[in-house]
Amino acid sequence: MTLATWITLFRIFLVPVFLGVLLTAEQVPYRVFLAAAIFVLAAATDGLDGYVARARREETKFGALIDPIADKLLVSSALIALVELDQVSAWVVVIIIGREFAVSGLRLVAASEGQVIAASIWGKLKTMTQIVAITGVLIGVPGANALLWIAAVVTVLSGVDYFLKAQFLFR
Repeated sequence: MTLATWITLFRIFLVPVFLGVLLTAEQVPYRVFLAAAIFVLAAATDGLDGYVARARREETKFGALIDPIADKLLVSSALIALVELDQVSAWVVVIIIGREFAVSGLRLVAASEGQVIAASIWGKLKTMTQIVAITGVLIGVPGANALLWIAAVVTVLSGVDYFLKAQFLFR
């Protein structure tokens, strides 16, 4: 297994650790800040695994499959936990996770046709705004919920971008 794959698997491993600290460790001092630190560490591995895979020329089909799953698992878990803690509106979470399902389905259809829908700057902006907004909500930054709604708009726009790029599938 490649180093990049290990980094991705580490991100997946951090998801239940993050959730455990955030949701069940009330007796832990500064648990929300600890959970936020774990979340940021996990999010940072997203860019790192791709960089390592390219730098070491170790890009694999498994890595290409598991990386976006790890991303969606991290963000979706954090958002659902924040709904559970009554920190964010369920609507914003439904919008973000709904887009993730729609685009994942679209990419699966494209793959079944032997096509790849390349990521764009919108996808990177989506991820960045989601991570910043979630981190802000976790640590109680004023206005972070508004930023999460902005992240939802960027998320929808990136989804529209994917569907526009995939028009060939609808002909």
